[in-house]
Amino acid sequence: MGIDYADLHDPNAEYTMRDLSSGTMGVRAKRGGGRDVEITDVQTTMVDGNFPWTLVRVYTDAGIVGTGEAYWGAGVPEIIARMKPFVMGENPLDIDRLFEHLVQKMSGEGSIGGTVVTAISGIEIALHDLAGKILELPAYQLLGGKYRDSVRVYCDCHAGEEADPESNADEAERVVEELGYDALKFDLDVPSGHEKDKANRHLRNPEIEHKVDIVRTVTERLDGRADAAFDCHWAFTGGSAKRIARAIEDLDVWWLEDPVPPENHDVQREITASTTTPIAAGENVYRKHGYRRLLEEQAVDVVAPDLPKMGGMRETRKVADMADSYYVPVAMHNVASPVGTMASAQVGAAIPNSLAVEYHSYQLGWWADLVEESVISEGAIEIPEQPGLGLTLDMNTVSEHMVEGEELFDAA
Repeated sequence: MGIDYADLHDPNAEYTMRDLSSGTMGVRAKRGGGRDVEITDVQTTMVDGNFPWTLVRVYTDAGIVGTGEAYWGAGVPEIIARMKPFVMGENPLDIDRLFEHLVQKMSGEGSIGGTVVTAISGIEIALHDLAGKILELPAYQLLGGKYRDSVRVYCDCHAGEEADPESNADEAERVVEELGYDALKFDLDVPSGHEKDKANRHLRNPEIEHKVDIVRTVTERLDGRADAAFDCHWAFTGGSAKRIARAIEDLDVWWLEDPVPPENHDVQREITASTTTPIAAGENVYRKHGYRRLLEEQAVDVVAPDLPKMGGMRETRKVADMADSYYVPVAMHNVASPVGTMASAQVGAAIPNSLAVEYHSYQLGWWADLVEESVISEGAIEIPEQPGLGLTLDMNTVSEHMVEGEELFDAA
């Protein structure tokens, strides 16, 4: 018999922790219009996609179920099970309070960042789906309404021969012409054959020339038919990042993403200030507090939150509002299933400064089969008018692709 994570206790929380539960806060007033609903269960199922996606379901006494997704990774389902007692009996419409309640109850276990925030994100997305179904409203309406009917999608591309500039350019052309995307991203943290030491992050001149060659070959082949961004996956030193950024200033680059590790905002700011190449970052930043310095110090030209990782839908909306006050656009990082992808698109529809949402699964043949509805068409996501996220899980596909040893959650 395994561990029951819901039974774990925090001795400090029993007498010192700030508690935002409905009982403690005195939230007892009756609600009309079918809004007196209580959470009865929270379940997860991990699906083995191109990443091991954690799908989340929140169940209610009204028979209405909300589905969400937490960013992939080990330990997230266990943390969600740990948090289940904190939301049992709560009204799922109180999304902000429940988010803060979970952050506070889990503060001793790391709710500033990391997998705890990711687990909270999965529940938060499910609450938006659930609240939309209860109120019979699409999720974007819960976030303030629409700026656009569809959200642009950028396709994260993989050429097979990642280090070959021509191979990348061939794939760029194919994705534009055959798949209909007008926004792409390619990796630059690929072997050049000139490396001497992979640990020190420093790039020698032949390595710099190799990165620039990839950018030049792709952008020249595209010839303005599509926007192209390039991802460094936080792999380089500050000096190397500056040299790459300056060397590609005259090329048609949408943005250069995560050229340095995320921990040191000072270096991030210096790189952005040193070049006219647009610099993007944010996928490794958590909650709105993590984005404050990036934006206040104008350390990014494009902010790239990963919604199922960093805090969920309302938290991403708050980051977008903060970014808008600095005239910074939002390009959402996304490696999710259709569930997390649609959650990002719903937020993208509701904010003024949305650039695009990433799609990272174009080589996974069954990605679209996970839900009954069509999600991406001709490089865009049309925002559904159905309640909540507007998606219905195909339980047969979920069951077929579960991680080995996983159990299927209950049907809606």
